[in-house]
Amino acid sequence: MTVQNITDLTALAYLVAGVLFIMALRGLSSPETSLKGNMYGMIGMVIAVVTTLANPEIVSYEWIAIAVVIGGAIGILTALRIPMTSMPQLVAAFHSLVGMAAVLVAAAAFLEPAGFGITDAMGKIFAASRVEMSLGAAIGAITFSGSVIAFAKLNGNMSGAPIMLPGRHLINAALGVAIIGMIFAFALNDGLAIVGFDLMWWIIGLSFIIGFLIIIPIGGADMPVVVSMLNSYSGWAAAGIGFTLQNNALIVTGALVGSSGAILSYIMCKAMNRSFISVILGGFGGEDAVAGNGEVETRPVKQGSAEDAAFIMKNAGSVIIVPGYGMAVAQAQHALREMVDVLKEEGVKVSYAIHPVAGRMPGHMNVLLAEANVPYDEVFELEDINNEFSQTDVAFVIGANDVTNPAAKTDKTSPIYGMPVLDVEKAGTVLFVKRGMASGYAGVQNELFFRDNTMMLFSDAKKMVDNIVKAL
Repeated sequence: MTVQNITDLTALAYLVAGVLFIMALRGLSSPETSLKGNMYGMIGMVIAVVTTLANPEIVSYEWIAIAVVIGGAIGILTALRIPMTSMPQLVAAFHSLVGMAAVLVAAAAFLEPAGFGITDAMGKIFAASRVEMSLGAAIGAITFSGSVIAFAKLNGNMSGAPIMLPGRHLINAALGVAIIGMIFAFALNDGLAIVGFDLMWWIIGLSFIIGFLIIIPIGGADMPVVVSMLNSYSGWAAAGIGFTLQNNALIVTGALVGSSGAILSYIMCKAMNRSFISVILGGFGGEDAVAGNGEVETRPVKQGSAEDAAFIMKNAGSVIIVPGYGMAVAQAQHALREMVDVLKEEGVKVSYAIHPVAGRMPGHMNVLLAEANVPYDEVFELEDINNEFSQTDVAFVIGANDVTNPAAKTDKTSPIYGMPVLDVEKAGTVLFVKRGMASGYAGVQNELFFRDNTMMLFSDAKKMVDNIVKAL
């Protein structure tokens, strides 16, 4: 087989993989087609990996085999051990790995450009290649450090409240201008150094710093937007490095991830009434918001039992269930489905209301409900069901907090102000399943807990639902 034939087959295989990736994204847009979407993505990735490994230019497979075994083992163990509740921080961690991979590839290309075929007859790196590797490295470094902060916030290692550094906008602007200027200088002059260090290392170092700085001021309420934004960054980093490696599959895949992540970020910002540019710039304009202190309230509330909740819902005409992170932590989705089945047998109309960011990650609740075989026609997004609460007898909130907090509509000093919330307070009776009176992820107390039509059900979500099923 000639070299041209091999090149043509490789291009064709990468094209097929790219089409499958597009079909995967299309499938993942709906819970009903998500399984097919996942399958398309896995098949496309297998084709891309096998095609890359079949490249005749590969001299030795030893290091590749070692990396595949180590990485594959870590991936399998992680997938088996990580619960659905930890999926948001797992995604953030994966983004950090993609970012660091881009930085390492760019560094390798910079140190050994001849091995990547990006040098001229004089041994100098092509100007276009310098632009590609510096951009890929910069975006990768921002993705890595930003994802580390996002992971720490999501995992509870760092406060979910916004951390406002003095003069952060000026610092970020100065760093941004410096990075862009250095990329231009690096593109025009190979070998230019500052204080004995090549510009490439300055670009990477400053990018690591700005990645930390733009994510630290973003509060927990906006973290789902950050996750999708970092997803976009990781894609663009991969695409930039794809040009350096002259790998069409990496370019296409990176562009798909980058563009889809950017679109998702915009959609999330619109759904949460946030400014897309503000989030990208590190919470620009967030000075007016005062972070909650997360203190536990001592004001009296109306408490109830599983028997009380069962009696109220059994005699209701309609019930809207609002699942949240607490449901995910307790893995209560199967018990909840059993409770709903009993209510429907009693003639109660039951629906599910899903907030776009419930569970700290887009689509988190949809996945959990699909896992429990909840019919898709019973699950509604915020904009499709919010008007129904005023005609609903009971709103059953299981483990949600910030996404039901009326302060988002009334308190301009709240970090969640302006974020659309589910209007559960308009229901005849609101049943809240919570472990205690702790505030939500954004550190804001929910005033709805103290309303006359609210009953608090203090318990682990799964235990409470199981007891309600027994009482029914």
